[in-house]
Amino acid sequence: MQWTDSGIILSVRKYGENSAVIRIFSENHGVYGGVARGVHSKANRGILLPGNRVSATWNARLSEQLGAFKCELIEANTAMLMAEYDRLTGLSSACTLIDSALPERHTYPHLYQCFQEFLSSLKNTETWYESYVWLEMNILAECGFGLDLSACAATGTTRNLTYVSPKSARAVSAEAGEPYRDKLLPLPPFLLGIYKNNRVAPSEILDGLHLTGYFLELGLFTPHNRKLPPVRQRLLDMMKEPYGAEA
Repeated sequence: MQWTDSGIILSVRKYGENSAVIRIFSENHGVYGGVARGVHSKANRGILLPGNRVSATWNARLSEQLGAFKCELIEANTAMLMAEYDRLTGLSSACTLIDSALPERHTYPHLYQCFQEFLSSLKNTETWYESYVWLEMNILAECGFGLDLSACAATGTTRNLTYVSPKSARAVSAEAGEPYRDKLLPLPPFLLGIYKNNRVAPSEILDGLHLTGYFLELGLFTPHNRKLPPVRQRLLDMMKEPYGAEA
């Protein structure tokens, strides 16, 4: 069995002296693992890094086997971000979450497109953090834990939605949520398409990260006795540092 597809490398784990087990989020085949040989060779140097976009050929005698990968570089995303620690942390967190959350060999065309859009914003704009929160929102949705922000869970109104229920993952209006505000999660306006002065405040990004992080842990990690990946916590801590006063 063999296929060739474009994809993004999610993780690289040493396997023997000169090989690695890599996992790739491919456009048309989903997440696949396989052995890559000669990872330290001149031809592969700088290619097999999490975050890089590659053309990958996977082959195995039987479909259920681990198989082997041969990769050609399409975009060296990791090298482009090497000097920017915050963006590199965002890339690493995104790769690790997708690697941890998605089951193998299922296609996720919408999420793949969202990942591509995130990578583009990471390299080209100052609003990559907003794209990152949206990526986590889409990971939740694709895994069956999407948030319903369309109307208030208590009253049905679509106005003044300011909270999210930690139990139902549905929006709650300011009026209905006021008596329970200490038990509800803040809903950042940009997730509703509301922008003040055409920008997203750092405090909103932090609220967004807390919101998605809560449901990622609740739905995808705690049931398997795991916690959110440490790199995801580093991203949150990193966002807090420069914006502590505002957040």
